Amino acid sequence: MMKISGVVFLFTLAILSILNLPTQAQLPVKIDDKVPHHIFNYGEIESLADTSGTLTIQDILRPELASKFSKSKIYTPKIFSLNSTYWFKIKIKYTPQSRENWVLEFFDQTIEDVQVYAPIGPHKYQQFKFGAKYKFDQREYAHKNFLLNLDNSKEGEETYYIRIKSSQSASVIVVLRNMRWFVHYATEEYMFFGLFYGMIVVFSFYNLLMFIAIRQKQYLYYVLYNLSIGLYETCVDGIAFQYLWPDHPALNQYGYGMALYLSSVFGLLFTLNFLYLKHKAPLLYKAMIGMIFIRSLYFIACLYDHHLFTYKLVEVVPLMMALCSGIYIWKKGFRPARFFVIGYSFLLLGFIIKGLVLLNVSWLPYGPITHYSLSFCFVIEMILVSFAIGDSIRGLRQEQDRAQKLMIEQLQINERLKETLNKELSSLVDERTKEVSQKAATIEKQHAEISLMNAMLEKDNLELHENIKKVSRARVMSLDVDFEEFSKIYPDRDTCFKYLAELKWTNGYSCKKCFNTQHLSGFLPFSRRCTKCGYDESVIAHTIFQNSRIPINKAFYMLFLVYSTKGKISSHKLSQLLLIRQSTCWAYNSKMQKLLEEKNKELKNAGQSGWSKLIFEAPSFAEKPTV
Repeated sequence: MMKISGVVFLFTLAILSILNLPTQAQLPVKIDDKVPHHIFNYGEIESLADTSGTLTIQDILRPELASKFSKSKIYTPKIFSLNSTYWFKIKIKYTPQSRENWVLEFFDQTIEDVQVYAPIGPHKYQQFKFGAKYKFDQREYAHKNFLLNLDNSKEGEETYYIRIKSSQSASVIVVLRNMRWFVHYATEEYMFFGLFYGMIVVFSFYNLLMFIAIRQKQYLYYVLYNLSIGLYETCVDGIAFQYLWPDHPALNQYGYGMALYLSSVFGLLFTLNFLYLKHKAPLLYKAMIGMIFIRSLYFIACLYDHHLFTYKLVEVVPLMMALCSGIYIWKKGFRPARFFVIGYSFLLLGFIIKGLVLLNVSWLPYGPITHYSLSFCFVIEMILVSFAIGDSIRGLRQEQDRAQKLMIEQLQINERLKETLNKELSSLVDERTKEVSQKAATIEKQHAEISLMNAMLEKDNLELHENIKKVSRARVMSLDVDFEEFSKIYPDRDTCFKYLAELKWTNGYSCKKCFNTQHLSGFLPFSRRCTKCGYDESVIAHTIFQNSRIPINKAFYMLFLVYSTKGKISSHKLSQLLLIRQSTCWAYNSKMQKLLEEKNKELKNAGQSGWSKLIFEAPSFAEKPTV
């Protein structure tokens, strides 16, 4: 019985060993036209670390080394030791039923050197070289990924060896695809790349226009930040190597690192200016300036040792500082910061997903969404930060409107104070005169004193009348009105046009061509179009302002100054007051002084409205009319 039991036990062990063999052997990937693409993962790919970096394909084929290959314990293998060379082994099972052309595709375009050894016979292999250290035109396919054609005429199982050397951490993603599927997905991928980089260019161009119009540095920093992120994405995707420097592979070692540095610096500078940290949070402002300095020192160190560029997670530090600054400023009541915080939160989420992919977390599925997670999050961040910029502009406009309303209200208060002052002065004069008359009636006998008092009263009256005269002259002639105060009355083009329209058609409208008195609103503001002949007459037509190139409110003020100084003001003085070239002021001043001389008699007793009588004069400036 013991012998029989021993035989059964040995037989059972043999059966279990046989059943266990397939789980120990490497799993081949079968070519199947129904499965157009497949990523080699787990037991389908084996690796061997070559710490010396001297092993050849002949060494790898030796039994003692072939047995040292180990299966991947994660979905796709990762390279973390930058001083080692790695060998990988995959098996492909060919079937004669396949009618498709198949390729091996290698992702992670940052890998410097990829050598593939394809079997061409018993113990014979053909070597193919790819990688970021070779010129782009050496590739068989002009594509950002590395591609190797497979010989589909084979039958049975073939083993391929892959030797990889990288100066930075990388993901070894090997995909088996048929050419039909590859063309389909590559076309869509490049289309999405075009949309993604197109959005970056559009947003950058929009903010560049905002910078040119408003001259706020935050827009320029945001443009440079967007372009830096775009450059980083092109480096990581291999687009930069394909289109920007295909003949200079050495730039692949520095391009993405330089782009990350620029994105960090310009991102922090944008944060400083957009959140107004210098005024709202001086300590955060100093800390962020220090961060820019430290990041610059680290970048200089990376230029001496480009392997330091591989520590991309250092970018999380400036990102977290910008995000915390946005949260702090948002809590202090700066509402546009809420979009900034949400946008940078998405960007932080993208960095976290990228880090988890790099660590190959098992519960995180690998696919296009996780692979391009940082790009997706950057697009969301770019849109939200644009909302934040727009919200900030709206806030500035609202503050400007409030300030303008307060200014108008203050002007109205000042006008009422002037009227009250004039009334009080007149009342005081009447009271003093009455008081003098009463005193004169009671002290008739004291002629000397009365004469002295009358002299004093006469002197007071003269001073009062002189003061009243000066106040009236300043109010009527506005001698002390500068351009800033004058602009409060005529602040913009529409206000000037409205005044011209009221002045021009005070006695009713009459067409200059057909004398029709009926009109509609014209094309320009406050212009009038004849209902009969369709002639569109602007408010500046047939006035001294026709063909004028300077702003209409400055032309108003120039005419007012020439009139109020009776033509004695010089073109140099006008140039200083209006910030216009002296030659332009001279031309306008000469024209206006000539009109002043021609209408001297008409303007002699015109008073405050006299300057407006100089307006209606046939234009003679040899310039193109302005709108």
